[in-house]
Amino acid sequence: MSLDDSATLVTGASSGIGEATAHEFASRGARVALAARSEDRLAAIAADLEAQYGTETLVVPTDVRDEAAVEDLVATTVDAFGGLDVLVNNAGLGRGGDVADLSTEDYRAMMDTNVDGVFFATRAALPHLEASDGNLIFVGSFAGQYPRPGNPVYAATKWWVRGFAHSVEGQSGPEGVGVTVVNPTEVRTEFGGSDGDSFAERFEPGEVSEPEEIADAIGFAAAQDHSTVHEIDVYRRDKFEGW
Repeated sequence: MSLDDSATLVTGASSGIGEATAHEFASRGARVALAARSEDRLAAIAADLEAQYGTETLVVPTDVRDEAAVEDLVATTVDAFGGLDVLVNNAGLGRGGDVADLSTEDYRAMMDTNVDGVFFATRAALPHLEASDGNLIFVGSFAGQYPRPGNPVYAATKWWVRGFAHSVEGQSGPEGVGVTVVNPTEVRTEFGGSDGDSFAERFEPGEVSEPEEIADAIGFAAAQDHSTVHEIDVYRRDKFEGW
């Protein structure tokens, strides 16, 4: 189960889980294409990867909500690396909270990114993953498994991601594609809750999961070369206290 010289693509790679995943892949010898909207941030991360691991990187600034841009992202990655072995659908966001107060703008932002962006990337990548018997990985959420009263729309997008992923698994598994959903709970990243505070600000080190823990799970799934890891849940140990 090696990632050495694998052609990998990570969306939402400019921070948090995506950045940690890029490091995980590069540390295991993979070539890494990094996608997000912030070109400067991606370039800095790519430079770090090359300096630390001597790996080949590719920076492709992309808004996953833009269908044509996502198609260009996958095509550029395939052209540069000669194929595609792993796609990590990580890009996502949460906005607002209460349904009655949620603006249409925030609703659209979540749907466009968490649903449409995942679909666009998956659709573009699948033919190449079928050709390589590759792995398709979705970053889901605890919110996609259990009710989340604090933000029902965000939760719904993650339920969609999870249902879509497992159905793609049924369709593309016979074509040789491994499909995995990795479900974190709170992770100390720039992602925030309904009150606007980021999890990195809200939690002290050791209170919740770190991005590297999620990246480790993603790396395990990405390195499978025969079986598929159906689903991995990574929760803080006291998550179900008083549940």
